[in-house]
Amino acid sequence: MVSKNTICLWYDGAALDAATFYAKTFPDSAVGTILRAPGDYPAGKQGDVLTVEFTVMGIPCLGLNGGSGVKHNEAFSFQVATDDQAETDRLWNAIVGNGGQENVCGWCQDKWGLSWQITPRVLTNAINHPDPAAAKRAFDAMMQMGKIDVAAIEAAVKG
Repeated sequence: MVSKNTICLWYDGAALDAATFYAKTFPDSAVGTILRAPGDYPAGKQGDVLTVEFTVMGIPCLGLNGGSGVKHNEAFSFQVATDDQAETDRLWNAIVGNGGQENVCGWCQDKWGLSWQITPRVLTNAINHPDPAAAKRAFDAMMQMGKIDVAAIEAAVKG
C-alpha cells in the first residue's frame, strides 16, 4: 500500500531498474510492490511495469514509468548526509560509476537523471562554523569541488 505521502518519480521505462539500484546502494532502502499495467497506455503496453513502490533511506517513493515526456532536473534532489570520506566515496562512486555524471559542490546525477547531493556532515558543520572566516574558507573550498573532499574541508576550517 502506498504511503499517505509519497514522492513520485517519473521514469522512461526504467523505474524498476532505478528502484533496484537504489535498494542495493543505500541503507534502509528496498523495492516494494510492482504494479503492471492492466492495459496499454501511452508509454507502454499491457503487462509492462507501470509503477514500483520503493524506499530510499526510509523515504517512501513511487517510480512511475510515464514515458519520455518529463525529465528530472536539479530542482529536486536527494541529499544524503555521509559520516566520512569512505561513505562519501562509496555512494558517489556507485552513482557516477553506474552511468551517472559528476557535478559540482557534492552533486551528482544518476543515469536516470535524478540528482543526488552526497554531503559529508563535516561540510555541513563547517559552513555553519561559529567563526565566519572558517565557514567562508570551507564554503570557498567546497565551491571548487565535485565530490566533497573531507580532509580538504577540515583543512580549510583550520586555515
